[in-house]
Amino acid sequence: QLQASGGGLVQAGGSLRLSCAASGRTFSSYTLAWFRQAPGNERGIVAAISWSGDSTYYEDSVKGRFTISRDNAKNTVYLQMNSLKPEDTAVYYCAADWAPRGRVGVGSDAYDYWGQGTQVTVSS
Repeated sequence: QLQASGGGLVQAGGSLRLSCAASGRTFSSYTLAWFRQAPGNERGIVAAISWSGDSTYYEDSVKGRFTISRDNAKNTVYLQMNSLKPEDTAVYYCAADWAPRGRVGVGSDAYDYWGQGTQVTVSS
């Protein structure tokens, strides 16, 4: 299972750090990702990182503001979010994809395991 945490209410320009801890299995051979879904919108990818950390992907609107990282020893993936904007408001989900060769998928259908989501609200 994946357990996301770290969401909350923050003013525009502020920062939050999301964490997603995995349990029940080792996710060291998995690509890990963060998705988000705002009301009325489809769930879309925010960032992803390969099992080794060598490959990352960022959605265009978060490039330069968000950083994804992982600690395989702790079975945890992080999303550092800086310079937050009201349009970043959404429920954020972590997800895992079995990818021992380092594939970094960007579609939600590539991911097999999902966390429960954590709410991020950015006020203007």
